[in-house]
Amino acid sequence: MTGKRLLGFKRNWSATAGVRACRWPTSAIVFVALAIIIGHGLGNSADAQENAASAPQPASSEKAITATADHSQFEVLKQSFSSGPEVTKTCLGCHNQAAKQVHKTIHWNWQLSNERTGQVLGMRHVINNLFVSLASNEPFCTRCHIGFDWTDQSFDFSSEEQVDCLACHDTTGTYGLKRMHLRRAQCNACHIEYDPARVREVVQRPNFSELALNVGRPTRTSCGSCHFRSDGGDGVKHGDLDSSLEDPPREVDVHMSKNGLNFACVTCHEAKEHQVPGSRYLPVTKDVRGMDVVGGSRATCESCHGLAPHPEATKPKLNDHVDRVACQTCHIPAFARGGLPTKTHWDWSTAGRMDEAGKEIVKKDAQEHIVYSTKRGDGKWSENIIPDYVWFNGNIKHTTLEDSIDPTETVRLNTLAGSADDPQSRIWPVKTLRGKQPIDAGNATLAAVHLFGTDEGAFWKSFDWEKSVTAGMKAAGREFSGQMGFAETEMRIPINHMVAPKENALQCNDCHTKGGRLESLTGFYMPGRDTFHWLTILGWLAILGALAGAMGHAAMRVVFKLLRK
Repeated sequence: MTGKRLLGFKRNWSATAGVRACRWPTSAIVFVALAIIIGHGLGNSADAQENAASAPQPASSEKAITATADHSQFEVLKQSFSSGPEVTKTCLGCHNQAAKQVHKTIHWNWQLSNERTGQVLGMRHVINNLFVSLASNEPFCTRCHIGFDWTDQSFDFSSEEQVDCLACHDTTGTYGLKRMHLRRAQCNACHIEYDPARVREVVQRPNFSELALNVGRPTRTSCGSCHFRSDGGDGVKHGDLDSSLEDPPREVDVHMSKNGLNFACVTCHEAKEHQVPGSRYLPVTKDVRGMDVVGGSRATCESCHGLAPHPEATKPKLNDHVDRVACQTCHIPAFARGGLPTKTHWDWSTAGRMDEAGKEIVKKDAQEHIVYSTKRGDGKWSENIIPDYVWFNGNIKHTTLEDSIDPTETVRLNTLAGSADDPQSRIWPVKTLRGKQPIDAGNATLAAVHLFGTDEGAFWKSFDWEKSVTAGMKAAGREFSGQMGFAETEMRIPINHMVAPKENALQCNDCHTKGGRLESLTGFYMPGRDTFHWLTILGWLAILGALAGAMGHAAMRVVFKLLRK
């Protein structure tokens, strides 16, 4: 058993020990191995015959998000509003602490300090392989910010009246799209293709007077107006977040479906003083507190379902997995399941090409997905994707503009820490997004790029990468060597949404078999997948010996019976 650990044998250890590296007596190892081999040889185990159960539903759950006040009845809101800041000013007349609370959140600042790694992260600092960087692209990217006028680095983050209350609290489902168009720009800055005949229909100014009378708790649509469409379009980035979750069938998400629990995002991501739990920069991958009715949701499965979510009477073995296997691993069998594809590869190095007439190029595949455009380069899409699986303990290290890279190797934009030897790690599903993006070849670092704008430094204006990187790096406060290049990159995104009904969860043999889902995950011993040659030989010898003994005994009984005659 050199270099490997046993996974899943927790029942005879202390409840807090988890699955630890240990020294088993040789006889115990042989006994367990024989049991596994015999069970494999004579038939599937009882566990493999059962469907993996999902966590039991909470005892009660509301089918709709309700508020304690009907804002349409407030006289102060029954007036004519011509802008969002006017609505916010009126909101603050009653909710006089709201903006102060919002100012402390990552939703407002787009940055946070990761105490685990010492890095300063958030959209203002990280580099990805989608739209790459924020610096110099504020008028384009900050359309998803919960403020009004963040168009450059002079934005006043201390202004209370800059907080856009409607961005989250609109309940009509109309504001999210309209607010994106309040900042005038060429349509093709966001849309690779669009129907000019529908521009007047789509680009309409919000009716702020009506919106003010229809505020309430955030809905799936209000959250999704940004989170479903981040970094390039519907479902592009995350894979488990797209507009299908606005009204998903039960098979896509049992929590959000009207035929399931009809949860809003804030049912799990329940804010306290506008602080929303569930940051992707500081994820909780192993919640040891378990069910917490008084404290409310912590945006973890365990805070509702507890540490032993499966019924002990019928499926006790499944609870043994909880310590080392994330709930999402079994209960999200695939992502991008709602009928929308997600992007799996983005190659910026091919962007900028024109056709023979000097016009921009757009190419589509058989499913009408755009696989090449002059503005965005080559892209690959997919649906119903089986996740990759990694050991993950919640610590993530991002590669920033300050870090040196090796352009000859695939650059990991983020590294999810964890291993089989780490008791805080669990097996997690992730989306792996690969790409090829600009770098500062002279300094061997990643590069910030300037995409959006009417100046010559904007790539979507000049299609000149050197000008784009020069402008982007200047805006990011970094020195550019003048030598640009491209590097293959990889980014991993933990999967948390699109939870399937229990009948569609993974089965035992999806993993506990050769060639199963966890085939490439190493560092531990998995029954059904792994074997030890000498134990296999001993097992078969034991089986053959038992069979020979039984047959010999039967033969002797027959012989002696004949002799007595």
